[in-house]
Amino acid sequence: MKFETRVIHAGIEPDPSTGAIMTPIYQTSTYVQDAPGKHKGYEYARTQNPTRSVLEANLASLENGQAAVSFSSGLAAMDAVLKLLEPGDEIISTYELYGGSYRQMVQVFAKYGIKPHFIDLNDKTALNDTINDRTRLIWVETPTNPMLTIIDLKHVCSVAQKHGIMTCVDNTFASPYLQNPLDLGADMVHHSATKYLAGHSDVILGAVICKKKEMAEKLHFIQNASGAVPGPQDCFLTLRGIKTLHLRMQRACDNAMEIAAYLKKNRKVDKVFYPGFKDFPNHLVAKRQMSHYGAMISFNLKTDTKRAANKVLNRTKLFSLAESLGGVESLIGHPASMTHASIPKKDRLSIGLTDSLIRLSVGVEHVDDLIKDLRSAIT
Repeated sequence: MKFETRVIHAGIEPDPSTGAIMTPIYQTSTYVQDAPGKHKGYEYARTQNPTRSVLEANLASLENGQAAVSFSSGLAAMDAVLKLLEPGDEIISTYELYGGSYRQMVQVFAKYGIKPHFIDLNDKTALNDTINDRTRLIWVETPTNPMLTIIDLKHVCSVAQKHGIMTCVDNTFASPYLQNPLDLGADMVHHSATKYLAGHSDVILGAVICKKKEMAEKLHFIQNASGAVPGPQDCFLTLRGIKTLHLRMQRACDNAMEIAAYLKKNRKVDKVFYPGFKDFPNHLVAKRQMSHYGAMISFNLKTDTKRAANKVLNRTKLFSLAESLGGVESLIGHPASMTHASIPKKDRLSIGLTDSLIRLSVGVEHVDDLIKDLRSAIT
């Protein structure tokens, strides 16, 4: 099936008891058994839930994986991946990383003897020099948050395979509509399904999709043992959102391309970070491994102060000042004081995350209205 068909049909069947075309919300904590240990595949709702099972089957299909495991948030999904490691193991990741991911590695798992290294994953020498016999995982974001850096997944995954190292790609910014990391060599794909997958700013949910069933079985064990499972209502809402993923993403991506071009011409804007520009670093890699350049844009102002950024943030009417991304509505944010506040300032500045940097999550409104909103804000 083509992607546009799979979002609606993959893993989804009419409810066998009623014929309902929409997967029901199985709002139950436990299931009646025919006899002790004899049941219809479901025992206790932390371990299994029919609504969740359908969502996981659908997600596995969208990412061309063998199995998917869903969690109560994107960070809970990441937590489960890191629990595959043991004390003394090491992680290599990009120094351009979502602040919550950085915080989890540095302030949570490092205390248990799991050491992270943050490097430029596009620097082949740095990657080879950082790998050692304790390296167990390479955690990749591409495009990165919020600088939109493109990392060559085929290269990173091929290096990891050569050394027997697991790879997990956070595919939240791209969504499976634009990019399929498992096809490029990754072992696992991570999603904050809160964002583009659910798509309506009404769900918190995470997922990991695995290339091999054995890896998924390990994550299912962690899911059940640690208990960070999503509720059936959230699974239902995510399934509902996925049905229009291709429509929402295409419109948002088309809008972003026009908005990025507008911002690049604005005299008060210093630099626009958008992989669709031909002069953007690794543009050709993005063109090769993505079907579009995404709906996220970051830009900084020529007046590089938080005060200048705040003026813009406070003047928009359609771009709402809020955390998160990937909903149908357009959002605007200030990474230095919002999503990336947990990263030390010197580390932020080293990757270009300045005090005036503004991040846009472009929605599906009419692009003319969105550009007009930005024009009136950037005065």
